[in-house]
This record gives sequence, C-alpha cells and structure tokens, in this order.
Amino acid sequence: MTAEPLLAGVELGGTKMFVLRARGRQIFQRETVATTSPADTLGAAASILKDWWAEEPFAALGIASFGPIRLDRSALDFGQMLPTPKPGWSGADIFGTLTHDLPCPALIDTDVNGAALAELRWGAGAETSPSSNCLCYLTIGTGLGGGFALEGRPLHGAMHPEVGHIRIRRAPGDDFEGVCPFHGDCIEGLVSGPALARRFGVPGDRIAADDPRWDHVAHDIAQLVSTLLLMTAARQVLIGGGVGIGRAALLERVRSRVVEQLNGYLPFVTTDSIASIVRPPALGDQAGPLGAIALALDVLATC
Repeated sequence: MTAEPLLAGVELGGTKMFVLRARGRQIFQRETVATTSPADTLGAAASILKDWWAEEPFAALGIASFGPIRLDRSALDFGQMLPTPKPGWSGADIFGTLTHDLPCPALIDTDVNGAALAELRWGAGAETSPSSNCLCYLTIGTGLGGGFALEGRPLHGAMHPEVGHIRIRRAPGDDFEGVCPFHGDCIEGLVSGPALARRFGVPGDRIAADDPRWDHVAHDIAQLVSTLLLMTAARQVLIGGGVGIGRAALLERVRSRVVEQLNGYLPFVTTDSIASIVRPPALGDQAGPLGAIALALDVLATC
C-alpha cells in the first residue's frame, strides 16, 4: 500500500491562524498563532513550516487565507492581500512569506473556497457526485466570506467571489448603518461579529437568543442566502464561523425567512428541503483546516 503523502497547510483567519501537518487528509499536528500584524503572524507560521521541513520534508503546502487575495499567478502582486478592512493587512505578501525557501509545490486560495472544497469532497457534499455539485460555504465571524466549490474545483473568475460585500434589501424599520469601512451596510457590515457588537452594544456571545433584534439579522442573512440560491442554484449553502456555528435558533430563523423570501420560485427550496440546503458544515470547525489540506492535495496532484 502506498503511504499517504506528508502535507502542510496554513489556515489564516481574521483572529487566528492554524499551521497544520497531515498524512493525506488526516491532520495530526496543529499550531495556533494569533492573527496580529502580518510580520508577526506570517513570520511565526513561516518559522514553524521551516522547522517541520527540516524535521521531515512535506510533499506540498496548501494556504487558505481570508481575503481578498490576488490569485492570478501572472499578476505582479500574486499571493498578496488586496485592500481589506483588516487594519494593516492590505498588501501583505502571504504566499511569498509562507513559501520562501520551501522547495515544494504550493497553492493559495481563500479560506472559504478551501472550506467549500473540503465540504464538497469529505463533508456535506460527499453524498452527491462532486463533479456535478455546486456548494457554497459561508463563514460569518470577524468578517463575512463566501466560497464556492463547483464541479470539484473552487470557483474563480477575475478573482475569487466576494459575497461579503453584496448589498441586500434591508428589513423594514431596520436603521442600523453597518460597520464596513468600504460600503457601510453591505452584508458583512450588517451581520459580522463586529457588526453585531455595534448593533447590539455587546459582543455576540453575550446576546440573548430571544433578543428581538435577531429578527433583523436573520432577515439579512436570509437575503444573502436567497440571492446566492437564485444566482447559482447551489445544492447547499453551509453557514460556518463564530456567528454561524452554534446558534441553532438563528439558523432556524434564517431558514424560515429564505422560504418566505423565495415564495415558491425555486422548486427545490421548500419547507421540507430547507434544512438540508441551509445547514451548518458537516465538518464543523474542521472545514477550514481541511480546506488548506485539500489545496495541498490539489497542487500535489498537478505535479
């Protein structure tokens, strides 16, 4: 039997980063680094990777990062962070810093595209053929990101999807101005962790589940989900992240509002099917780390 390849992965999030080692898809070691400045955060990860390489070289590296990131390999700023609300991170050379002096193939994509890929192959999408499936992964936490796995691969165009900055139809009577420094009340500016803290006056984990203001949040998230279902006909929209995971009551409100908002237009979205369409990730909080490993496996397959 052929041994599973030794792989390395980095999942870079807005508040923390995981540096990973895996045999095939089985992660056996992870180091956690707080996301502070690019120099400190990426420097710590690069040091870990170099130590692991000296111990035993790995076959490939997958990098799944919050965005927006330049993914066009022909661009001069390939692998760098584009203008972002995250202070100090615009222009950070993520790919170059993490791959410097590592003589192995490497692939970078967004954290949500990676998570969508992992869910498609090993999680919620595994019950259907990956080659014929379209799956969306949303993470709602420090920011709001959305990734797509389509026909077995992450979705790219001129860049990667940036669904967090879509503007939605606001709920009647909701006058919250939003917190996005670029767009104010785009969906990220309305329902991300910082947005909830501003909207409610306390951090999200201290907000009571029966607070009536959750109705506006559920409406906004449902507007995004309805838009994505209409635009892509995704079989599933998975909602992860600190806001998305662990709030079953909010998810139920979102599902109900999606059905109401679509009003029967999409025949596959019904009261009976909505729980299987709009749901938490099957891989839970491991979707992100496994996304980095999925990217490592993909680049290794091309070598």
